[in-house]
Amino acid sequence: MKTLHRYLTRQVLASLLMTVAVFTFVLLLGNVLKEVLVLLMNQQASLATVAQAIGLLIPYVLVFALPMGLLTATLLTFGRFSADNELTAVRASGISLLSLISPILVLSALLSVACAFINLQLAPDCRRAYKRLLIKTATERITTLLPERTFIRHFYPYTVYFNRIRGNEVRGIQIYEIEKGGSNIVRQLNAPSGTLTIDAAGKKISVVLRDAWHIEILGNERTPVFFGEVPLELTLFEKAEKEPGLSELSFIELWEKRREMKAAGVLTTPLDVQIHKQIAFSFACIAFTLVGIPLGIRAHRRETSVGIMIALGLVLAYYSFLILGQSLDTKEELKPYLIVWLPNVVFQIAGMVLLRRVNRGV
Repeated sequence: MKTLHRYLTRQVLASLLMTVAVFTFVLLLGNVLKEVLVLLMNQQASLATVAQAIGLLIPYVLVFALPMGLLTATLLTFGRFSADNELTAVRASGISLLSLISPILVLSALLSVACAFINLQLAPDCRRAYKRLLIKTATERITTLLPERTFIRHFYPYTVYFNRIRGNEVRGIQIYEIEKGGSNIVRQLNAPSGTLTIDAAGKKISVVLRDAWHIEILGNERTPVFFGEVPLELTLFEKAEKEPGLSELSFIELWEKRREMKAAGVLTTPLDVQIHKQIAFSFACIAFTLVGIPLGIRAHRRETSVGIMIALGLVLAYYSFLILGQSLDTKEELKPYLIVWLPNVVFQIAGMVLLRRVNRGV
């Protein structure tokens, strides 16, 4: 019996490692292409920074990759086990299905514990660290914030345009001063050429405009004045770090924020939905295992593509409940925080019923 358990566990673990790696890569690809590689292509980040960003994203995508990987692994393993008539041989030896799959159920429980730690603490922390890294990377490399023929808005209240940059020499300079607290242009500086000095440590640039025209703008009136040489210092405007979203808060932070909002008499339903979602999603590994084993046996197929298609369909059904719960997070009367538990309840009950039927040979 121990030999059979070790054999089955090795098969599931091998498939699990493969599928989790594939799903992690696919989920990472979307974030990396959208944010990280853009910084690399614009020379705003080094390879080391990109590697650090990817490392911070991995726990965030593992939240989804682990349950999906375990579901696919059970479908593939038990599909082959059934198709090769190994299950028939096991039953002929007098071993019940429930006894056979006990180590896989233990494995799913252990992975649920790991998912709980990732969901409740590690993933939110890494997601916030990842966003801070992107902001830090963009602001530290000030030279990459000066592209040619682009209106640059990083030096608020100024918008800067350089037609050409060659070392310290710049051509076709246009600088617009924006009304503070508004969007109207109150001053404009134009110059055919000038000198640019970059202070990366101080996060500022100094521009000396030659043959500059200064234009005061008041309503529809423009008053141009020739100034000749005009020195101007522009400091990089760093936006204050935004308050983290609910998905970027750990369980403890969410609970503390809920307590504060409750004391202030503020609606806490969105927080309740996020808290329950973090906890409920931690049980996805158990739910997917209970469903994946009997479905894999019933599918009776060795083909990997079939198992992946079934897994994607089940994952889509599972996540639809989570999306529904989040979409109703302002409807307190509908108890949306209970909706996020429905997929676990449905999948686990369905899985136990199917396991019982398969164990009885129905």
